[in-house]
Amino acid sequence: MAAAVMAVYWPVLHYGFVVVDDRTYVIDNPHVRGGLTLRDLAWAFTAHYAANWHPVTWLSHMLDCQLFGLNAGPHHLVNVLLHIASTLLLFTVLRKMTNAPWRSGFVAALFALHPLHVESVAWVAERKDVLSTCLAMLTIGAYVRYVEESAAHGSRLKTYYGLTLLLYALALMAKPMVVTLPFVLLLLDYWPLGRTRWVAAAAGNGVEATPGRLLKEKLPFLALVAVSSVLTVWAQPIQSLANLPLRVRIANAVLSYVRYIDKAFWPTRLAVFYPLDERLSATLVVGAAIGLVGVTTAVILRARRQPWLATGWFWYLGMLVPVIGLVQVGGQSMADRYMYFPIVGLFVMVCWSVPRDAMMGRTWSAIGCVAGAAGLVVCGVLSRAQVECWKDSETLFRHALDVTRDNWLAHGNLGVVFEEAGKLPEAVGQYERALQIQPGYPQAEYNLGNTLLKMGRVGEAMEHWNQAVRLNPDFAEAHYNLGVALLGAGRLSEAVAHLEQALRVNPNSAEAHNSLGATLVQLGRVSEAIGQYEQALRIRPDSAEYHNNLGIALFRAGRVSEAVGQCERAIQLEPGDARAHYALGVVLVKMGRIQEAIGQYEQALRLKPDLGEARNELARLQAAR
Repeated sequence: MAAAVMAVYWPVLHYGFVVVDDRTYVIDNPHVRGGLTLRDLAWAFTAHYAANWHPVTWLSHMLDCQLFGLNAGPHHLVNVLLHIASTLLLFTVLRKMTNAPWRSGFVAALFALHPLHVESVAWVAERKDVLSTCLAMLTIGAYVRYVEESAAHGSRLKTYYGLTLLLYALALMAKPMVVTLPFVLLLLDYWPLGRTRWVAAAAGNGVEATPGRLLKEKLPFLALVAVSSVLTVWAQPIQSLANLPLRVRIANAVLSYVRYIDKAFWPTRLAVFYPLDERLSATLVVGAAIGLVGVTTAVILRARRQPWLATGWFWYLGMLVPVIGLVQVGGQSMADRYMYFPIVGLFVMVCWSVPRDAMMGRTWSAIGCVAGAAGLVVCGVLSRAQVECWKDSETLFRHALDVTRDNWLAHGNLGVVFEEAGKLPEAVGQYERALQIQPGYPQAEYNLGNTLLKMGRVGEAMEHWNQAVRLNPDFAEAHYNLGVALLGAGRLSEAVAHLEQALRVNPNSAEAHNSLGATLVQLGRVSEAIGQYEQALRIRPDSAEYHNNLGIALFRAGRVSEAVGQCERAIQLEPGDARAHYALGVVLVKMGRIQEAIGQYEQALRLKPDLGEARNELARLQAAR
C-alpha cells in the first residue's frame, strides 16, 4: 500500500505551490516562513490567521520551512508520507478490532488510492487534513488499547485513556473537523469492539459496558470538543448566513450527502471548487432526502444482524456534519477534501457486506480478488490522472472550469495566475468574468484593482478597491491599497481613514503602520507618525526603510541624536540605499558634523548620481567652505 501511494503521488514531489491558500499558509506567512522560533511558536497557539485556529498544523508547516525552506517538493512529500501513515494506521486498527485482515486491507487500500483524496494529499495547504486524520487514527488506536486494558482490568488503563485524550487534543489542534470523533468512538463501541449489551452477548467477548459508562468515558472528549468549537468560531467568523437562506443551506446539505456518495463510487469530474447553486431542484432535494431516510431506516433495521452497516453509515453521516454546509463559511457546495476521513465509513459498509462464503470458496474467492484488484487499479489510475491536475495553478483552475459551471472562484484564481505571468489583459478578463457570475466577490474586485494599477489605470483601480471594502468592510488589504493611493493623490485625511481601518483589522501590518506614518508626517502630526514607525519596526525590526523613515520623523521632531542612530541603523541594514545616506547627511548637518555630512552626500551620489537633493546640498556645503 505504501509503494502504491508513492507510485500514484510521485509527481507531486516536482510540483510547486498553488496560488490558492498555499501562499496564505506558507509562502506569504512570515511566521511560518521563518521556521521554528519561540516567537512564532507562541503565535501558532494565539493567532487566528487565515480564519483558522490550528496550531499543530502551523507547527508542521514551520518545521517544513525550517528543514526545507520554500522548496515545495519536500512539503508535498510530507503530505504523502502522512497519507501513507494514515493508511497503515487504518489497516492496523481495523485489523486489531475485527481480526479480519483482508477486509481491513481492502478498506485501507481504497483509502490509500481513492481519487477523492488527491486534493488533501497534493495540496500543501491541506496539510491539516492528512495531519489531523493521522492523529485521529492514532487516537482510535490508543482507544482500542484502552478498551483492551479495560476488559482485562489492566494496570495501564489510565495511561491509555490519557494517551487517547492527548492524541485527540492534538488532532483537534490540527483541524477542528474531527470534533465528531467521540461520536465515532461510540460507534466503534457498538461495532466492532462489541461493548454494547446485545453485540457483546452475541460475540461472547465479555467486554460489555453500560450505556452510562460509555457516555461517561466520552465526557472529557466532549469537553475538548466544546473548547475547540469556541476557538473555531472565534477564529473563523461565520459568513454568508445573511445572504444564504436556511432552506438553501439545508437543501444543499441533503444533496451534498448524496453527491458525496456518488463521487465515492464514481469519482469523475473532480474539481478544487464546486460553486454553490441557490437554484436547487426541489425534486432532486426531495428525492435525495427520501433516499437518505430510506438507507438510514434499512441500516437501523439490520443493525443487529449486520452491525457494521450502522457503524459505517453513521460514521459517514456524522463526520460530515461540521462541513456539510448547515453553517456556511464559504461559497462551496461541497469539497473533495471533506471526504478524506468520512469516506472510511462507506468503505467499511461495502467491504464487510461481502458474504463470507464468497471469500471462502476457491472460485468465488478468485473472482473477488480479481474484482477487488481491478477496482484498486482503476482508483489508482484515476488518482494519478487527478494528481496531474495539480501540477500548476493554471492547470488546476482550467480543469475546474472544464468540469463545473459558473465557477467564479476558478475564474478569479486563473486571473491571479495570468496577472503574475504578466498577462494583464487576460487577467482583467478573468476577474471580470468572475464578477459577472458572482457580483459580490470582494477578492476579485481587489485583484482587478491591483491589475488595473499595474496597467496605469489608477482611478479605475481605486473604484474596484472601494467596491471591495463596500462588500467587505474588514478587507484590510483593500483599505491599505486605497490609503496608499489616496496618499499619492494628496488626499491625506481620506488616506488616514483607510489606513487606520486596515490596522484595526490587521494591527500586525508593518506596511500599513509605515504608510500611516508617512501620511501623518505630511499632515504635520509628527509625534503620531513616530509612534506608527516604531510600531512598524516592532513588527519588522530588520527594515532599513522603516528605520530611515523613523530617523527623518525624529529629526523633524527635534530629536536629532536619536535620528542619527536610526539613520545609521538603516545604512547598516541596507548600505546601498542612497536615500538613507542622504537622510543621515541632513541630520549630521543639523548637528554641525559637516565633514561627515559631505561624506554621506558623496556616498549617496555614488549610489544614485541623479539624486538631486544630495547634489544640491553637497554643492551648498562645498560653497560655504
